[in-house]
Amino acid sequence: MRIAVISDIHGNLPALEAVLADLRPRAPDLIVNLGDLVSAPLWPKETLELLRTVPGPVIRGNHDRWLAERPPDELGPTNRYVHHELSAADRAALGDLPHQLEVAPGVVAVHGTPYRDTEYLLEEVADFRLARAPAGVVEVRLGDCRAELVLCGHSHAQHSAAATERTLVVNPGSVGCPRRVDARMPDLVEAGSPHARYAVTTRKPHGWMVELLAVPYDVTSVVARARQHRRPDWAAAFLGQVFDR
Repeated sequence: MRIAVISDIHGNLPALEAVLADLRPRAPDLIVNLGDLVSAPLWPKETLELLRTVPGPVIRGNHDRWLAERPPDELGPTNRYVHHELSAADRAALGDLPHQLEVAPGVVAVHGTPYRDTEYLLEEVADFRLARAPAGVVEVRLGDCRAELVLCGHSHAQHSAAATERTLVVNPGSVGCPRRVDARMPDLVEAGSPHARYAVTTRKPHGWMVELLAVPYDVTSVVARARQHRRPDWAAAFLGQVFDR
């Protein structure tokens, strides 16, 4: 079985289009989406419309939940923009997505951890940098989840790690937001390039093969869109710069 895993698209339509084009010839049996679909000052409505054409299970991310649960005055500027762009039905549909799902026998998909969509599963923050969490910590965060393969997102950090002797955890990275838009913590999430990232996992006789992929696309269109919406912080992030007010 071959599973394509995408996550953290954050309204980046060109990045999503590039990933979908790249994975099509790989002919996965399943495409799993780990959430945080549209939260960005980019193309939230258009991204959601494209995602409706992509078959496969979708997990709710923390930003998806906030858009469904919170009124605009309790949201930050990015999600206030997204709230305005989406219909009430769109926002409700985001809130109705499952927070955890067994997407195939022995394969569980979550956004953060099985219990918290705002907690990293494979990482921890140290001195404003994202560090790998020890395997024992990952096992604790998994709780009673004993799946053979756990798919997680949220951190935007693309890698895989063995949580236990029988559990492999894979984070596909972020399709649409490879860098953190926060001048206070510019190194917390830094993928090293603005590529659109995803993963393909394939079941083999002795376990799961993991391919971590980075796809190029027209980043200048994203920078232009962010500037059009008066968000120089987002434009700077995609240019590899730190935006300081």
